[in-house]
Amino acid sequence: MSSTPPVAAIVDGYSTGNFLPAAFTRLGAQVVHVRSTPEWMTSMLLPNTADYIADLVFEDEEQIVKELRSHGVSAVLAGQEPGVPLSDRLSELMGTASNGSRLSAARRDKYEMIEVLRAAGLHCADQFKSDDPQALVDWAEAHGTYPVVIKPLSSASTDGVFICNTADEVREAAQQVLAARDIFDLPNREVLIQSYLDGEEYIVDTVSHDGHRFVCGVWKYEKTLVNGKNIYDKDVLLPADEFPVPELIAYVDQVLEAMNIRFGPTHTEVKMTSNGPALVEIGARLNGDMNPDFHQVCLGHNQADLIALSYMRPQEFLERYGDRVYTRRQPAVVYNAPSAQEGEVKAIDETVVREIAALPTVFLPSVKVPVGGRVRRTVDLLTSPLRIFMTGVTQEAVLDDYKRLQELKDKVYLV
Repeated sequence: MSSTPPVAAIVDGYSTGNFLPAAFTRLGAQVVHVRSTPEWMTSMLLPNTADYIADLVFEDEEQIVKELRSHGVSAVLAGQEPGVPLSDRLSELMGTASNGSRLSAARRDKYEMIEVLRAAGLHCADQFKSDDPQALVDWAEAHGTYPVVIKPLSSASTDGVFICNTADEVREAAQQVLAARDIFDLPNREVLIQSYLDGEEYIVDTVSHDGHRFVCGVWKYEKTLVNGKNIYDKDVLLPADEFPVPELIAYVDQVLEAMNIRFGPTHTEVKMTSNGPALVEIGARLNGDMNPDFHQVCLGHNQADLIALSYMRPQEFLERYGDRVYTRRQPAVVYNAPSAQEGEVKAIDETVVREIAALPTVFLPSVKVPVGGRVRRTVDLLTSPLRIFMTGVTQEAVLDDYKRLQELKDKVYLV
């Protein structure tokens, strides 16, 4: 006698959320997709609706809950950041594992996020928000210390982030943010200004069930000066016992508690300042640089499969992963290659791509811009045209191939 497979609902399965359906399928589950907006958010990699048994469009709570119940949904989670508030609310209404909606706004709005931490007594940046560039300048001048950081309230991937050293730079950055839409194609109605946090920046990724978290990996951001901007160059996987990993994890545990994130994934960025760890931001979602096969090699697990396990087989997740920390199996780097090129891509040199792929520690090169698309001079993560996943037996081997990539990266695109 065959049993009915469990069904999970994924809200806004964009970007790396595309790895979730296969993870649930591997556990014998089916997935329903829920769009938080009627129109697709075309600024991100779209969900593949063929991976789902249904693609539902949110209109109102009563309608969507009825549809989810008709499919027998037993878990609701966000596939990408715009889906966090709706997945919080729907899981609450459905009575499934839920982080609740009380702090949903703070999980998306970077100003509210930091204020929640401040109320909890955690080390964090000073900040102010406004829709008036002059008010932001006035705050910076009154704050009295430069540099300061200007950013949108609810974006990602360093989109619209400016480090400003003068009042004029603050004003110009604020005007640029207000005139733009964020990575999720939403208008920026206000601008956030924060005190600059000194120190190195790190990624801490987790998956939780009922407050018992597993730390999937801690990566160090290494930056480089490109086209006059200090941009993310590579993410370097750290051993779990290496300084400052234990201190970062202890801080993120406090952040998870303050944000009441008890279920599902988080992708957290933290600065290790001279006064200890301080949050840059936390997203209740997958790491945007997550590749399941790559993570299986360097870590022995991946965030997508861990998420599915935590919802579909919670007891197994708790027994194997609850309150534990990853072990680095071998050194790994995610290299977001910068470009000085500008223009339409006329061709991609597949010979160069094959040469990159053949380097001993290159696991996967991801060519991000298609023929006919536009390569732009790299100013942030979004404008990096090439992402290369690297892992090898030694860090030296990885770095040797990284040096070789400096000679190859600008030969991929014919502009």
